[in-house]
Amino acid sequence: MAAILIIEDDVHINNLLREALEQEGYQCIQAFSGSEGNLVLEKGGFDLVLLDLMLPGMPGEKVLLEIRQKGQIPVIVLTAKEELDSKVDMLLAGADDYILKPFEIREVLARIQVQLRKSGNVGQKTVLEHKGLRLDKEEHQISVNGTILTGITRQEFQILELFLTWPKKVFGKEEIFEAAWQEPFMGETKAIDVHISNIRKKLRAVSDVNYIETVWGIGYKLTK
Repeated sequence: MAAILIIEDDVHINNLLREALEQEGYQCIQAFSGSEGNLVLEKGGFDLVLLDLMLPGMPGEKVLLEIRQKGQIPVIVLTAKEELDSKVDMLLAGADDYILKPFEIREVLARIQVQLRKSGNVGQKTVLEHKGLRLDKEEHQISVNGTILTGITRQEFQILELFLTWPKKVFGKEEIFEAAWQEPFMGETKAIDVHISNIRKKLRAVSDVNYIETVWGIGYKLTK
């Protein structure tokens, strides 16, 4: 599972992020200042960085510059700055995404998933399986009990990959959208319902198993 470095001086926020990420199976390392974060980064081995800007010791902007001088690890900036110029400056400086404070944990998790997918660091497994459902990332192929599904769209593949990667997790429609389309959620959930319906039809055509469960008021998950 991906290793994430959290650089945030607010102890409450830092611990909140760590607890939420560890519940999702991520490995987390915490740093509470820019200087500490920069030192930890020297050890390497991280798949993504959550970076606050208002940091003691070394400002987040300088930490970001240090990261970009050494490589292309995904960086999501945590900021209270809502001005358009500040957002543009962060992206031009090398941030892959930004999240405005205060934030919802579900949004943070969704944006992390998007960045890890883009960088290819979602996980090491290339084949994911659940109750006869098999997804092969390298072959870009989905099968049920040996029967290969045909006509699977890119978004449908991404949705099933998301579910199979975290088989116990309930996903909100916003998270599913960002994982499937790999772009920020814009508030339209109908497309998700249509894609889930299409996936169910294709799975029912080859199996009697109900693979996707609706969790009312939240979203969807794999059935146990």
